[in-house]
Amino acid sequence: MADSSESPFKTYGLRFLDETHTVVTGLTACFILYTRSTGVAYFAGGAVLCSTTVKVIKRFVRQPRPVQVIRGKRKTSYGMPSTHSATITFFATYIILSCLYLPIHPTLPSSPLTRVLPIVISIPWAATIVVSRIWLGHHTLPQVIAGCACGLVLAPLWFRLWTHGANEYGRAIEHALFGQR
Repeated sequence: MADSSESPFKTYGLRFLDETHTVVTGLTACFILYTRSTGVAYFAGGAVLCSTTVKVIKRFVRQPRPVQVIRGKRKTSYGMPSTHSATITFFATYIILSCLYLPIHPTLPSSPLTRVLPIVISIPWAATIVVSRIWLGHHTLPQVIAGCACGLVLAPLWFRLWTHGANEYGRAIEHALFGQR
């Protein structure tokens, strides 16, 4: 991953990017707990569905990853398409759609910043994670592009399901669990 001539910032930065799935999952879980929103839980379920779908596609395509040894062992899973790229692209796309088209959840501040800040954070973070898959040697450019395409297709479909009926179930569940908001 990193040789001894690299700066500590680059070494630790790449190590952090290699573990972003843990960070993103943790932040999502915290956001679900904070908002107690079925919409956020639905969004997280869509990200899991996206990840699972891409893993199924990998088993059919069976394209190997770039040859690389990580911490003394070689990754043996397939590389096409990139699961990290698909899932983080799903995240960024869904966040953008939510900020543009959904009402602000009552647990969040009603401010223009609530609509803008998630977009401003998610786009560069997602782009950095996607590019890091190549920097880290986990995927080739075509594998990352295919992953991004999967996320870009699945997020709007999942969002449309929410805005065309699933949100009514979510509202009923929130009302049953937490009362009127």
